[in-house]
Amino acid sequence: MQATTFALADSMRRLGTESAFVVLARAKALEAQGRDIIHLEIGEPDFNTPEHIKEAALRSLAANRTHYTPASGTLELRSTIAEYVNRTRGANVGIENVVVSPGAKPMIACVLMALLNPGDEIIIPDPAYPAYRSIATYVGAVPVPVPLLEARDFRFEISALEAAITPRTKMLVLNSPHNPTGGILTPQDIVQIADIVRKNDLLVISDEIYNSHCYDCDFSSYYGLAGLPERTILIDGCSKAWAMTGWRLGYGVMPSYIADAVGALILNTVSCTATFVQDAAIAALTGPTGPVEAMHAEFLRRRDLLVSGLRDIPGVTCRMPGGAFYVFPNTSAIDSDDIALANALLDDGGVAVLGGSTFGRYGRGYLRLSYANSEDNLRAALSRMKALFARYRN
Repeated sequence: MQATTFALADSMRRLGTESAFVVLARAKALEAQGRDIIHLEIGEPDFNTPEHIKEAALRSLAANRTHYTPASGTLELRSTIAEYVNRTRGANVGIENVVVSPGAKPMIACVLMALLNPGDEIIIPDPAYPAYRSIATYVGAVPVPVPLLEARDFRFEISALEAAITPRTKMLVLNSPHNPTGGILTPQDIVQIADIVRKNDLLVISDEIYNSHCYDCDFSSYYGLAGLPERTILIDGCSKAWAMTGWRLGYGVMPSYIADAVGALILNTVSCTATFVQDAAIAALTGPTGPVEAMHAEFLRRRDLLVSGLRDIPGVTCRMPGGAFYVFPNTSAIDSDDIALANALLDDGGVAVLGGSTFGRYGRGYLRLSYANSEDNLRAALSRMKALFARYRN
């Protein structure tokens, strides 16, 4: 009997994917064949979740905290998040502004679904985290790219940002520290962007998930410095700071009427975030900072090692990233087709990286490398890359 197939919704054709997980799957398949692969593709800390956080989760499980919670999160966690945001951003928010979700990515999706209508324009940095464009396109909105150029350390050109605004522009996405480039917004950038936002009556999503990993200067929060809480949605979570990617704990801080709408979307999709995970997040946000500081110091050493090694490879240029745990070297002198080069590195060199154009057209000719790996593996990856690039060019 022939199987019956049904047409998928038209909207599925507009939904993208995330290349990091695609490349990870390919790399794992090669490892299953016995290949030695160095993983620089996936964006997650290679550290263990700090012990005090795991202990809090175990206490929560022992107390049978395994049942439903309100869709927007427990009162205890939402109160803790409000206090944390007020302390770290100099803000003044309450629990009515906080929504919890199983990861920051669902929070981004729910915010965009709650606010964007078909035909609305949303300005997105290019290159950028793929989920912004994917979800905006899925709901029928129009992503408008504004380039982040190497010559400006991958920061917005303010005049280019202004030029991208039209009468249909509703939202602007900011991400600092930035994935994939490691670029950061300066306080001066924030003041200028906030002025544009006021003049053009825009909403801003400020994705600050990498805020604990800022290396050469203190972190500058758009949410805190812009002073526009009535037109700003803060995105943050526990994944990157406390090595909790698999726990799935994100949150948003936003005007209460948007929080109500996002909470309704959470309710209608995932119901709520696991209770014991929320209890673990309280331990993360209120616990000792030593583990985060230790990760930060290790990432700083790795960043310097990787950038120095990349600059030593003929044909490669590499800016020093200010934050996150990625480098974004320019490899266009070796091959402007970054996807082909990334495939060669994986298939022939045993190094899993991402092609820059998977993050947008202005990423063409670049590679994204995560330095969430050991120094020994980073040195080995550099050696393999140098050897493969030498063969690749000849």
